[in-house]
Amino acid sequence: MGEDGPRGRDQKSILSEAHPQRRHQHLYGRRKGPGLSAHQKHLRETLLPRLRLDLDRLTAPRGAFDEPVEDVWLEVGFGAGEHLLWQGEQHPNVGLIGAEPYESGVAKLLSKLETAAAAWPRIRVHEGDARDIIARLPDASLGRAFVLFPDPWPKTRHHKRRFIQSDTLHAIARILKPGAELRFATDDPGYLGFALERLSAHPAFRWTAEAPFDWKTRPADWPQTRYEAKELHGAPAFLRFARTDKVHP
Repeated sequence: MGEDGPRGRDQKSILSEAHPQRRHQHLYGRRKGPGLSAHQKHLRETLLPRLRLDLDRLTAPRGAFDEPVEDVWLEVGFGAGEHLLWQGEQHPNVGLIGAEPYESGVAKLLSKLETAAAAWPRIRVHEGDARDIIARLPDASLGRAFVLFPDPWPKTRHHKRRFIQSDTLHAIARILKPGAELRFATDDPGYLGFALERLSAHPAFRWTAEAPFDWKTRPADWPQTRYEAKELHGAPAFLRFARTDKVHP
């Protein structure tokens, strides 16, 4: 396991890492960006209340949606919401939970959902830290999780702020079903190595590829987003990991 992960604990202790009463990392970064337009403010007042995730309903996550769903997926930091909406439109039997701490990102998703009436009953939004959601979800309750282009925090002294950490991986492992998939993407070479080291060392995750694949060879159900196309830090890389039935070596 990674240098900041526990060793030798039993399965129950490790898989309970994300209990809602336990301490979790602080969410770094600004929650507000550019000022919202009048229309975006209107959507926050009218549409967001209908889509806002009720954390108290996560004891039975499939019941958090307006329509029956067969599975529930989580996207950590959905940005402008392009990927989240695409997955919702392509998988009508799946409920999508998206976490995004930035007000401007949530506003952009709301603008897209305004014209995507078929998808929004199966999408729920948490305007805050994804760890709030992870802490409340039951064991083995998700079929897929996405961590796509998180803030790379490139300075060494800020690496502790990165979302991919050993304790976070313990928590994600707890809520994923056996065989469920964790997808990670980054355009920062330093974060790629950082994440790959920790994910490959974690016994609950099995890398499903021999090398990171690029945008030309990724799965058909992994759409390209406008942010990703900018390649702000470098060429994007994509990783897929399957949840194993192991917890520790």
